[in-house]
Amino acid sequence: MNSASDVWSAVISGLEKQLTSTAMTTWFDGTRAVDLKDNIMVICASSDFKRDIIQSRYSDMIKAILEEIFSGECELVVISENDLEEYQLPDPQNPLDSPQFTFEHFVVGPANRFAQAAAMAVANQPGKAYNPLLIYGDSGLGKTHLLYAIGHEVKKRDRSLKVVDIKGDDFTNELIAAIQNATQEAFREKYRTADLLLVDDVQFIAGKVQTQEEFFHTFNTLFEAGRQIVLTSDRPPREMLRLEDRLKTRFEWGLMADIQPPDYETRVAIVKNKADQLGLMLPSGIPEYIAENVTANVRQIEGAVKKIQAYRELIYGEEIELDMIKKVLSDIIRGERDYSPETIIERVAAFYDLPVDSITGQSRVAKIAHARQVSMYLMRKLMDLTLDVIGGYFGNKDHATVLHAIKKIESAVAANPEEADVLRDITSNITNKD
Repeated sequence: MNSASDVWSAVISGLEKQLTSTAMTTWFDGTRAVDLKDNIMVICASSDFKRDIIQSRYSDMIKAILEEIFSGECELVVISENDLEEYQLPDPQNPLDSPQFTFEHFVVGPANRFAQAAAMAVANQPGKAYNPLLIYGDSGLGKTHLLYAIGHEVKKRDRSLKVVDIKGDDFTNELIAAIQNATQEAFREKYRTADLLLVDDVQFIAGKVQTQEEFFHTFNTLFEAGRQIVLTSDRPPREMLRLEDRLKTRFEWGLMADIQPPDYETRVAIVKNKADQLGLMLPSGIPEYIAENVTANVRQIEGAVKKIQAYRELIYGEEIELDMIKKVLSDIIRGERDYSPETIIERVAAFYDLPVDSITGQSRVAKIAHARQVSMYLMRKLMDLTLDVIGGYFGNKDHATVLHAIKKIESAVAANPEEADVLRDITSNITNKD
């Protein structure tokens, strides 16, 4: 069954076997499915009176049919046409309902035009145009924006469709929890009944055997049912060295679209677009200054505009001048990072499924020692910290110990492409957190 509408049709067929034609016509003519999520069925009756009768007389009968369909407990919510507008109000906490992540707010330029066109084609004809769609590129260039824009557009067209979004590492975490709690069937039901599956940073499932096995079967189930799959990653499948070949092949079945850093004109347009969203008036020349000096990615450009707004409201008042902009953005223009040594340790610990304090402690267990060495290596590579400063984060390790750790990881990366791929994944997880 592809949607709430399909399920409701099956329920109506079940009711027709138990009720008279008069009862069906009187109470169920004009009823329709509105939503189906996490085994909660929402239906809409044509009047408040019918809503109340269905709820009081027939809800147990409907729930019994639903439970037979899904082989498990189900809940029923009955609303009327008068309730519908309130029910369908978007959830501002859900990125799929956020006006920020729409096609209207995505600034198109030469570096992303192909990916944007592909995303719109998929949103207009999910399951028919380009399945799967894989959008790849470096951090902060708009991959996640396009992913959510597809979901936003699909939900706007038909809220009864089941849209599921997940990050690659969260898919692994949910699978682990399902195994621990013996709820694998519910886990599979969630993903394998989706009409649209959106997976952000899919590269993080690489190297995880059981996760890849589960995702392989999920992919096959959805693809064979003609349901749309959209993926994002920081690289094309062929460069995911620890990704199983059968998944690489499937990721390449549909369309792959890359996004490159925006050019100067697009950066100016992004600055103006973000300022408009925030209600911020930027004098002539200011957008151009920002575009010339903040060039790394879209997220950094948008962050610069947000910072200007905050400083204007909290410190400088209404007037915005170039000298003020130079002061406000001095850290960003110098290459301000949105991560710290603590962030690096946390991300490494999460990748290896270890407590943070085990890495910063004194344990000599091989897995923990390796994670500690990786943390030291990444602090040096990403932040160019001195050896003594790095050692301070690990119980004041001396200069020689830190240097030995860094050289050991450097040698491992040089000798083993898969080790390099692991470091690339961890680095992406540090720098690519939305």
